[in-house]
Amino acid sequence: MMKGYTLLKKDGRAKRGRLATVHGTVETPVFMNVGTVGAIKGAVSTEDLKEIGCQIELSNTYHLHVRTGDETIKKLGGLHKFMVWDRPILTDSGGFQVFSLATLRKIKEEGVTFASHVDGHKIFMGPEESMRIQSNLGSTIAMAFDECPDARSERGYVEDSVARTERWLVRCKAELERLNKLPDTVNPDQMLFGINQGAVFDDIRIENAKKIRELDLDGYAIGGLAVGETHEEMYHILDVTIPHLPEDKPVYLMGVGTPLNIVEAVYRGVDFFDCVYPSRNARHGQLYTHQGKFNIKNAAYIEDMRPIEEGCQCPACRKYSRAYIRHLIKAGEMLGLRLCVLHNLYFYNHLMEEIRNAIDEGRFESFRKEFISGYEIN
Repeated sequence: MMKGYTLLKKDGRAKRGRLATVHGTVETPVFMNVGTVGAIKGAVSTEDLKEIGCQIELSNTYHLHVRTGDETIKKLGGLHKFMVWDRPILTDSGGFQVFSLATLRKIKEEGVTFASHVDGHKIFMGPEESMRIQSNLGSTIAMAFDECPDARSERGYVEDSVARTERWLVRCKAELERLNKLPDTVNPDQMLFGINQGAVFDDIRIENAKKIRELDLDGYAIGGLAVGETHEEMYHILDVTIPHLPEDKPVYLMGVGTPLNIVEAVYRGVDFFDCVYPSRNARHGQLYTHQGKFNIKNAAYIEDMRPIEEGCQCPACRKYSRAYIRHLIKAGEMLGLRLCVLHNLYFYNHLMEEIRNAIDEGRFESFRKEFISGYEIN
């Protein structure tokens, strides 16, 4: 099977693509359902993921390394076998967690020394360590190890950080190529995505994009957004950066975002998305619809026998009312949270299907305008 990305169509700047991998094909634009430790929070099984239209799942290198351990998972046959999932998995490199969770850390050219957020023991992680952990997990797509500077960092710090991340990316590529050739590698076809950084500095972002595209990687992510900047600043960075990344490779906007963010980013040429919003908000009773999101815990829904969203075919909307789901949550029953998570993930996955269909049919601009005008922000 030929592996790699095929650009099927463009509608304006919006891309309709297909990524063929050893674990199956991903139709893009796509939303990756976030299962940080190998499971979606909310008692969602891999069978559930297939039912709600999940094409690709995302797990986290750092969290799986500290618990249960990547070497143990390798012994058990790799992450796909461990979590009983036969479709693609992308593993985040752990870089974001190293810099966001660790209260004490020391950055050197070799990598980062920090304390585990679980038990405080010292951990060292650099490009080679991140690649080895991800190779042990056997994910479909490995992410390069990077530093994610705060959006409001000073220019000098961002310049130094990005230069170091570029050097780390070269090391990531060399190490993964070595690991993929080893006889006991879980997935010798593991792909590598590099990450563009640069905070909100246009010229740093553009120069970084030009440098990393020369490495001819399997895909390119835009990191360091949705971490403190405004939506307008984020869209501007996408506008100036994406034209300098290869059109014939997938573009992944990391950690984004709301349905409106996704529609706007697709408009600017993004293929891949991930975000904890649908599952995290669901666990607090916040539910997404095409008219915006609402809180099922509100008293207005005590006697509301409608589904969460009329016409939705998710497992919750096919059978249960707003009144019953609200009752479950108020009563502290796990089923209520599970139904909310299933609905939100179904909504996100099928929003992407609607987007793909709109691009296929050459009507994405009208879809975008209609979606934005009908979506209530609250």
